[in-house]
Amino acid sequence: MIPQRKRNEIRQRVHTRIRRRLTGTAERPRLNVYRSLNHIYAQVIDDSNGATLASASTVASKMKTGGNVTAAKEIGRLIAERAREKGIQKVVFDRGGYLYHGRIKALADAAREAGLEF
Repeated sequence: MIPQRKRNEIRQRVHTRIRRRLTGTAERPRLNVYRSLNHIYAQVIDDSNGATLASASTVASKMKTGGNVTAAKEIGRLIAERAREKGIQKVVFDRGGYLYHGRIKALADAAREAGLEF
């Protein structure tokens, strides 16, 4: 079993590698996902201006738990609604170095169903 510290270092290396090619613009911002053990966070970021355009998390929405697929679906729906309120239809998905599986996939699918294109 890989220790948690080593696992996070690997994830950060993968994320850095992904971010070399992936940038968010004003027309197509970046949908970034961060997953902790108990919560999940999502942000829509315009990298050209360095500004967060919309955000949602299980902490801010005061959900009882954020460490499950149901909470990830809710946050995906919520981030899509907030992005659409700001006039954002298309985004670039940044999985943050995590595998596209489980909570990350659930959040992405729920955001797509709620109207975001990526």
